[in-house]
Amino acid sequence: MAVLLTAASRIVGVNATGRFGRIQIDYMRERGTPLVALTQPGKGGAELGGLPVFDTVEEAVAVTGADSAIVYTPPGGVADSVIECAEAGLGFAVVAAEFVAVHDTMHAVAQARARGMWVVGPNTTGMATPGVGPMGGIPPEFCLPGRVGVIGRSGTLTINVTRLLTNAGIGQSTVVHIGGDMLCGRNPHEWLDIFAGDPGTDAIVYLGEIGGGKEYALAERIAVCGKPVVVLIVGRNAPAGKRMGHAGALVEGNRGTAAAKIDALRAAGAHVALSPAAVVARLEEIMT
Repeated sequence: MAVLLTAASRIVGVNATGRFGRIQIDYMRERGTPLVALTQPGKGGAELGGLPVFDTVEEAVAVTGADSAIVYTPPGGVADSVIECAEAGLGFAVVAAEFVAVHDTMHAVAQARARGMWVVGPNTTGMATPGVGPMGGIPPEFCLPGRVGVIGRSGTLTINVTRLLTNAGIGQSTVVHIGGDMLCGRNPHEWLDIFAGDPGTDAIVYLGEIGGGKEYALAERIAVCGKPVVVLIVGRNAPAGKRMGHAGALVEGNRGTAAAKIDALRAAGAHVALSPAAVVARLEEIMT
């Protein structure tokens, strides 16, 4: 089982004919990702690497039956691309671009939600379902098919913890980096809900960080999700008031600190880990 990205997925690469997009598309296809088409305005009718190119997402869906997208549009055009994907009826879209304007994200995500489309990102390393392939840059070589769902706010931390899980023989159902910006397409508690409802997921790992209030909504869901949740919140030694790497990692008041979030999550019933290695150890305790 898997969340969103499954063996039946049919993915279109949006604005993916440039140098970076083509490198990423080749990377994913070599690892089994089920890509069926590319889009680029003005290049419709061409073919790249055996994939047909269409001018619009709507055309790609009509011809190939695409149901999801990996979006490589530059930041200034991301909102238009996300809305185009939503209007074409796609189920979800992974948005790689960093530096997308906050108001663009707000508008695009609102339009996507109104049409029932999930958005991963912006500013995301992507997601991966072991045995299916990656959408983005999460190395499938670091993944192992299994029954643990992984949700991360930091791309690097998500990849590192996934690799540690794999090395310990703990497989994953799906791994997702939700995005490093202040606003993302779906929030941690929504990802928790979808993993909680997945019959192929027995336990959930959440990798959070300082800044914002996303973990408090997550805490409310942990108590009722019905599955064990292991959490790691990084940034315990971060100085107050300083942004630490991500646009979303800015502590404002006590509520955004790692200590406050850890207390809230522990009170909600989460299994708290204080290091990546401890995440593995807690899961080994829970799943044996």
